[in-house]
Order: sequence, then C-alpha cells, then structure tokens
Amino acid sequence: MASGLDNRSVGALAKPSINVTPLSDVLLVMLIIFMVAAPLKPQRFLTKVPSKPEPDDHVQANINTLVVTIKSDRTLMLNHTADLGSVYEPSRLVTTLVDLFQQRKQNHDYKYELRDRIDLSEDARIEKTVFIKAPRSLPYADVVRVLDSLKGAGASPIGLQIDDLN
Repeated sequence: MASGLDNRSVGALAKPSINVTPLSDVLLVMLIIFMVAAPLKPQRFLTKVPSKPEPDDHVQANINTLVVTIKSDRTLMLNHTADLGSVYEPSRLVTTLVDLFQQRKQNHDYKYELRDRIDLSEDARIEKTVFIKAPRSLPYADVVRVLDSLKGAGASPIGLQIDDLN
C-alpha cells in the first residue's frame, strides 16, 4: 500500500454535492423581478354611457327601438304591447321577439351601420337591440331573469335604462 489508504477508506471520503441554497436565492430574486416587470392585465368592463340631451333638443325615437318594460307587479310589456308574461314566465315575450327578429330578417331590416356589410351574415346585420326599463325598487335578480330570456331570444346588445317608470 503505497498511498497509505486502503479500499475501505476511499468510500469514507465525502462525496461531492451541489449546494442549492444560493440557487434558491437566485430563483427567488428572479421571481420577484419577473413579478414586478410583468404588466398587470387590466380588468375592465366596457360601457357606453350616453350624454344628457339638451333640454330644448327634441329626440326622435328610432322606429326599430324595442323597450321591454318590467312593471311593479312584475308583468312584462314590449313597447306598448301589454300582457307578454311575467318575470317568472317570459315565454310569450321570447316568442314575440323571435317572431319579430324573423320578420326583420325577411324584410332585410338591418342595423344602420351594418347595412352595407355584405361580409357579415344576415343574422349578424339584423337590428336586435333591446332596452330593459324597470323601476328602481325591483330586485336586480328579476331584471337578470328578463335579461337572460332576452339573450335566449337572440337580442344583442341589451341596454338598461336608468330612468324611473312614469
């Protein structure tokens, strides 16, 4: 034995290992840098709030405007047509709207800004805007029920009127 070590003592020597403590420190610093540098995704809800009309302006309503009115007793009206069901049973309102949208499709009654867009389908060009008018005292859940049924009928976009009922 020239080296002074036998075979048993070679295995007793310390094996090389990687110290991961500095590695984890570097990873944590990089994580913090990336979290600060990454832009936050903006959370937004797009709305269009109309400006108040001048008191002396006379605004002419569009003949294609559809207004669903929810009365205080939770019955539904479409423009001036009464007795179209209730908040809990809007099936008559839905069938009326589906028939109306079908008639508009047959008559080629398009949205004004989409009338020349032949690249869009005919269903996408039809005027299907509906407004919901309800008293402020009505629970929001009832308005959402009507809104869901209007979406099911194909109405889009749906607007909520902010003025009180007369």
